[in-house]
Amino acid sequence: MPATDLIDELTRCARLIENADGVLITAGAGLGVDSGLPDFRGDAGLWRTYPALGRARMHFQDIACPDAFYTEPRLAWGFYGHRLKLYRETAPGASFRILDGIARRLPAGAFVFTSNVDGHFQQAGYDPARIMECHGSIHHLQCLGGCGDDIWSADGFVPVVDAVNCRLLGDFPRCPWCGGTARPNILMFGDGGWCDERTRLQQARLIAWRRKLDRLVVIEIGAGTAIPSVRQFGESQDCPLIRINLRETGRSSPHRVALPMRGLDALSGIVAALEAGHLDA
Repeated sequence: MPATDLIDELTRCARLIENADGVLITAGAGLGVDSGLPDFRGDAGLWRTYPALGRARMHFQDIACPDAFYTEPRLAWGFYGHRLKLYRETAPGASFRILDGIARRLPAGAFVFTSNVDGHFQQAGYDPARIMECHGSIHHLQCLGGCGDDIWSADGFVPVVDAVNCRLLGDFPRCPWCGGTARPNILMFGDGGWCDERTRLQQARLIAWRRKLDRLVVIEIGAGTAIPSVRQFGESQDCPLIRINLRETGRSSPHRVALPMRGLDALSGIVAALEAGHLDA
């Protein structure tokens, strides 16, 4: 994008934000990549991080499904246990701070809608009551056998994983009610057993917040089209949308600004435009 066009688009973003009373942050996996987390898009990204899955020719949907916890439980928990440890140890990137600063400019602040299961918005200090995790959270567990609908914290589970072979070495997390193996409270592929009560409560809070706003703006960051949950939700809001995506941006329109940029670069540019002023409609 030519420099003059980019400046114009960033100025449009700043004007949309200045005219809003609240911002809905819709975030996908690209935001985590900006924080240094692995990119699982396509087999190459998955197998680069988990070579054992590559050797077994296992695709993401093969390991990220409930069946894997029955057929290959140590491999499944090796994958999710490694991710849990990784998410705990990785600090949220600067984009989280910048988004929070943008939200603080607006009377109603922000609500977050994310498909990410890493818990990084909470770790970055966002109000947990203003976050909806549409695919659940790796920081919570449920019973694999489905003995009930209880969801509990994974804080007490410290996975010991053979990263080379992607296998859990220590004990499985256990259901406190039946003693059976627990699984992450994450919506997986082909998942009819996901306990969604926690996410439904988050959704109810989001709906209540949304009803109070007259001039919402959506900032979508790092959300792709392969699993379009985040994109579809943001587009359903019938309000101006700022889309930040290096690869799958689409085109700008009168009510949509498309920024084919890395998240941190785009957000920094938007803040610079906000601070420059001169945003008369």
